[in-house]
Amino acid sequence: MNSATYLLIAGLSLSTAVRGQSPNPTPYAFAAFTGKALVPVVKVSSGRVIHRFFDTSPLSPSGRYLALFRFPQESTSPKPGDVGDVILVDRQTGKERVVAQSRGWEMQLGANVQWGNTDQALYFNDVDITNWTAFAVKLNPLTGQSRRMQGTVFMASADGTKLASYNLLASRRAQVGYGVVVPDAKAPRNIGPVATDGIDITDTQTGAVRRIVTIKDMYEKSVPSIVISNPQDYEYYCFQVKWNPQGTRLLTTVQWAPKGGGPRRRSVITMRPDGSELRTAITPDQWAKGGHHINWTPDGEHLSMNLEVDGKPGLEIITVRYDGSDLKTVFAPGSGHPSFNPLGGPLMVTDAYPGELGTIDGTVPIRLMNTQTAQEQAIVNIFLSKAEGEFRIDAHPAWDRSGRYVIFNGFLNGTRNVFMADLKEKLDEARKSPSQGK
Repeated sequence: MNSATYLLIAGLSLSTAVRGQSPNPTPYAFAAFTGKALVPVVKVSSGRVIHRFFDTSPLSPSGRYLALFRFPQESTSPKPGDVGDVILVDRQTGKERVVAQSRGWEMQLGANVQWGNTDQALYFNDVDITNWTAFAVKLNPLTGQSRRMQGTVFMASADGTKLASYNLLASRRAQVGYGVVVPDAKAPRNIGPVATDGIDITDTQTGAVRRIVTIKDMYEKSVPSIVISNPQDYEYYCFQVKWNPQGTRLLTTVQWAPKGGGPRRRSVITMRPDGSELRTAITPDQWAKGGHHINWTPDGEHLSMNLEVDGKPGLEIITVRYDGSDLKTVFAPGSGHPSFNPLGGPLMVTDAYPGELGTIDGTVPIRLMNTQTAQEQAIVNIFLSKAEGEFRIDAHPAWDRSGRYVIFNGFLNGTRNVFMADLKEKLDEARKSPSQGK
């Protein structure tokens, strides 16, 4: 590190139960971010490093460790068999160490590194290069003990008992950057709404995997219907799958594009953990007007998303019930990757894509928004670079489980890095606001 000042920010003690409780403050030291910020922000990683996504926290359940992913390189496409590092950052010592290596990654989400419900359970993807199969690993990063799962992981349930995944081998057929890299011949191609692909659930105790629903099931059974007249002219894929906080429902995106290439169509499908009660939360006609980045809200019954709903330029952030009802605008304009504070209340965070809100220099705001007062603040502005496509850098701001910290990616000194903002002061302000609770 250079001569940057150091900033002491409050952490979570290992003895503290995280969710919904006030942590006992313990000081941890990291290099302070010296750019424009309204709250304390620190850099918590060395170079070529990202955290996963905006819907899971890289901060461990105790609050002591951050689990991140380091690329072997940043400017060339990963090749089958390329190895990246799963790293652990200790907030008590400020030290970083490699706890595992993975061949199961791409440029946007790395190896999908994420925590279970304790500091002794960390999950990520890997690839067996002897047969080019993908699998999740359950790792105790404190002891090094690991176990190979039968299925892969896109998102672990909050209680750590189950992993949900779509077909990560075929993921690049839907969108490059979110799955694993294998030789092209090993990446399936789905013609029509197939019964050979779908959503898989892995039991983290046994490692066993089962398919709860196929693409064909979702195509035929979801309500409202997504059936079209000529499905065999299209390739169908799932893209992303997410647990609600309670573990009682899942969402996924089903998307289809012409076999010869052309614009894709997308819809959001929700279901029970056994694949039943298939509902279309966002129809393809709704999404076609403009939108991106679906997520669950803390109540587990509604979803949030950037969506065009008012016919005016720009997107709105909306919420909608899992069955497509109760759609309403909660903030405008929308941008980036929005999510509500996990403990509830009116606060949301999101970022933006370079240029999405008129910025043209590669710098974007991390936006803190109050849905009750309709006010927002840029708690920090972070440079993401002007790279596009596979090498695009997204901030992916993610709340930690305590609802106090926001962790995000950025580009500093010519390399990817991870930063953490302490929002305690802003949370206290929101609680004291006269409009809170009305």
